[in-house]
Amino acid sequence: MNKAEKEHMRRVAELGCIICGQPAELHHINNSTMGKRSSNYEVIPLCHIHHRNGGFGIAIHAGLRTWQENHGYEKDLLEEVKKRLELL
Repeated sequence: MNKAEKEHMRRVAELGCIICGQPAELHHINNSTMGKRSSNYEVIPLCHIHHRNGGFGIAIHAGLRTWQENHGYEKDLLEEVKKRLELL
């Protein structure tokens, strides 16, 4: 990870969870290319509950389809993150 990627990820994390506003960790969105992880610029901020600890439908890693029905698609949330970063 280079310096620019680290700075971008720091700024994204500072936004807080895209769902609830709580302190965030970063989730690399699913880019559907044979299991390859997205770049460090394709991250959305999620609190630990919405990222990994919230259970089915609450945490993205506990049931993606239901999570997206409840909160929106990763690509759409990534676009929202980009808009918020432009305002800073």
